[in-house]
Amino acid sequence: MRLGIFGGSFDPVHTGHLILAEQCREAMRLDEVWFMPTATAPHKQQQNPANVQQRCEMLRLAVYGNSAFTVSTLEVDRGGVSYTVDTLSEIAASYDHAELFFLMGADSLRELPTWRQPEQILALATPVVVRRGGEPEPDFSPLAAFCSAERLQEIKNAQVPMPLIDISSTTIRRDCSLGHTIRYRVPRAVEQYISTHELYRSP
Repeated sequence: MRLGIFGGSFDPVHTGHLILAEQCREAMRLDEVWFMPTATAPHKQQQNPANVQQRCEMLRLAVYGNSAFTVSTLEVDRGGVSYTVDTLSEIAASYDHAELFFLMGADSLRELPTWRQPEQILALATPVVVRRGGEPEPDFSPLAAFCSAERLQEIKNAQVPMPLIDISSTTIRRDCSLGHTIRYRVPRAVEQYISTHELYRSP
């Protein structure tokens, strides 16, 4: 099984997340993509983040109907701060028949050398770097210190082009707080959930 792992706070999940996951699924021939919400959203208090149960529920609503998409609560169930290497190690131990892929943007690629045990991350899973329209070629050279030249070439080959979609969870939370519409930036079911539960509104 070719398994893609897509981590993030998803506060809230939006259309851009879903398009990214689908582009990666198709380009890399992934059998499944697991959306992996973090246990603790790294947002400032005044940004009114949703709690972890609400973020998971919005994800479930967003992926409903797509048999290739699954919401994994592995990091949520573990609690606290989760490190990518621990998550990948746990999945690899439980699904030893699976080939793992880690979905990420070019900005995360730049930070990967500073993560815990980057060499182990690259051994456990292939980073699938999403290259958005108009962005320059990602710089993979910092990874050379953590893997072989052959492995580095495999990672370079795992780039996935994606149309430029200017949607972010930050602007969605901001617009909710101002009472502005977020229709079509999030799935309809997520929009209704946010409205029903009065998420992201200013105090």
